[in-house]
Amino acid sequence: MTALSADHVVAALRAAFAHEVKRSELLQLAATKIQAVGQPYTSVYLYMVEGDDLVLEAYAGRATELTRIPVGQGVCGTAAATGIDQNIGDVSQSSEYLSCSTETASELVVLIRRGKTILGQIDIDSDYPDPFTADEEAAVRRVADALAVLL
Repeated sequence: MTALSADHVVAALRAAFAHEVKRSELLQLAATKIQAVGQPYTSVYLYMVEGDDLVLEAYAGRATELTRIPVGQGVCGTAAATGIDQNIGDVSQSSEYLSCSTETASELVVLIRRGKTILGQIDIDSDYPDPFTADEEAAVRRVADALAVLL
């Protein structure tokens, strides 16, 4: 499996920001760049906080019907409600999991936060069980931190 190069994604985001692209394009660029790495990044979803919901604003990979998730529901909603990133190695063992795809085996949710304010999250689904190492999680965190500054 391939490791995510946070430096590559962050550089692309900064270059796009310098060219004054819209917020939606920045989010889509992040999703596309992360998912393009290949496995374990099957699908990447960027949900942003809107009131008491997480709203899907960009994705790469499989489409999902989960375009709006109440804060507090599912793995994504739990991350937003608790302020704690989620790394679920086996979604079949999680009572919180809301299925985007029957093929998803694991999920990583990393919050996009500016200070104490949660702006949104990067939600990554993988078809492989337990693929997200501490290094992978740290790389996604670097992308999330860059987005927090650029949005």
